[in-house]
Amino acid sequence: MEGEERARVISSLPFNPKIAYFSMEIFVDSKIPTYSGGLGVLAGDMIRTFADLNIPAVAVTLLSEKGYFYQEITEDGRQIEKPEVFDPKEHLVLIAKDVTVKIAGTDVKVRPWCYFVRGISGYKVPVIFLDTNLEENGKWERKLTSYLYGGNSDYRLGQEIILGIGGMKVLKALGFYSIYRFHMNEGHASFLALELYKRTKNVDFVRKQCVFTTHTPVRAGHDLFDLDKVLHFLEDFPDEIIPNVTTDGKLNMTKLGMFFSHYINGVAKKHRETSMGMFPHYSIDSITNGVHSLTWVSEPFHEIFDKYMPGWRMDPYILRSASGIPNDVIWKAHLRAKEKLIKFVNERFEQNFDMDKFTIGFARRMTAYKRPYLLFYDPERLRKLGEKFGGLQIVYSGKAHPKDVEGKEIITRVIKIGKSLKPEIKFVFIPNYNPDIAKLLVSGVDLWLNTPRIPMEASGTSGMKAAHNGVPQLSTLDGWWKEGYIEGVTGWAIGREDQESDDARDSRDMYDKLEYRILPVFYKYRERWTEIMKNCIALNASFFNTQRMVEQYVLNAYFL
Repeated sequence: MEGEERARVISSLPFNPKIAYFSMEIFVDSKIPTYSGGLGVLAGDMIRTFADLNIPAVAVTLLSEKGYFYQEITEDGRQIEKPEVFDPKEHLVLIAKDVTVKIAGTDVKVRPWCYFVRGISGYKVPVIFLDTNLEENGKWERKLTSYLYGGNSDYRLGQEIILGIGGMKVLKALGFYSIYRFHMNEGHASFLALELYKRTKNVDFVRKQCVFTTHTPVRAGHDLFDLDKVLHFLEDFPDEIIPNVTTDGKLNMTKLGMFFSHYINGVAKKHRETSMGMFPHYSIDSITNGVHSLTWVSEPFHEIFDKYMPGWRMDPYILRSASGIPNDVIWKAHLRAKEKLIKFVNERFEQNFDMDKFTIGFARRMTAYKRPYLLFYDPERLRKLGEKFGGLQIVYSGKAHPKDVEGKEIITRVIKIGKSLKPEIKFVFIPNYNPDIAKLLVSGVDLWLNTPRIPMEASGTSGMKAAHNGVPQLSTLDGWWKEGYIEGVTGWAIGREDQESDDARDSRDMYDKLEYRILPVFYKYRERWTEIMKNCIALNASFFNTQRMVEQYVLNAYFL
């Protein structure tokens, strides 16, 4: 793109954005694989809601031109990772505002690409993708925006400098001087606060502008970098803040973001309690996550929502009136969504799934604390359930981090057991989980399963997506489910909140719920089951959406 054409893009950007949202990963389109999972999908849903509500915002992320990874599964159930390359020229526009960031004494050139997220009314929110793959940069520097969460600690540190400091410089180069709230979506973006601090050396001044959201109780999810390495990479790191932002001599990116923020939140009420235990010196609020309703409602439910609840697209709270939709209309819509999933499974994977068989869905990052293996903890008990009710169908999907050896082993183990349960249990593992597959699953299964070890699930949003399609959830009482669960009304609980998670006990409770509470209702009391489906929409989807979530951020975080 020539200089004049590149420069023209700037004139189409919002003139005065007030909020800058920084996230290591953002899902804007399935063809742009700049996301790995829940964090990036949530970020994308939030930006879509900014656009729907005409909120003057700009988002900043990394280009990740080789994606997270493309997952293949071998015949014996092993995960193989391959690059998921996309050409930014086909999906993004280049902006004529390159900037330079210094890393370890070396000038690194950063160029911004732009993607516009369009809201319901046509309002557009720009997402800026930062790219270091320029001829002027060295070999190592060029690769800093190649792989999402790739490489070693030095690579990650370099990426986060590009995101926080490079992102701030790009916004300045674009003339966005009216921004007064900088939202750090996890600690990956915390270096932006240092860039603000350089200008005034006034901590309170920076805090007035910064907001921080923490997303995980998993300690490995909070980036730590050797302080000596940080001082070498940045050279001018302020000595006076070091005692406040380090853990055991390492820079803690979560602490750095929290230290410079006037507002900090977890992503569910339960997660707030866990986060306060992890970071006791900070006041932490909670804003429970949501999902973008228009994105995650399947086409069959789009149609009936438009007919029976006009206005829901602009105001998802209107879904509260789903209880007035006739039961047969809800059930027929579900069957259409299920038929699409069954057709996909049968044609793509040469299966013989049936429309009339109860189908369980489980899809998320494959890691130990999410316990993907729990459904298969007692294979014989599961087999007997299938035999008693004329067969069960199970659909799994999800990626393990390339360095998560245990997570990869869990995938292999689940696939091996799942295949061994035929003919009573039909099982398929769908590789390369992405938003398109997610939408098929959350709308097409009969029950959504979630089995995290308490209190390791910060929020979880897949069950919210299922609820938007009338699919109830069976889950441990962690994350958002503690707030959305009503036993037998919106779904069912595994175990008790006041007990430590125990695989043997939790699996027994899960099997008991399936055998005595869930499967009999599904097969024998269809009207009751359909009422539960309507409750999921009316009670859960109407609240656990990003419109409510963004409104809370606006009131509680941005405009304090």
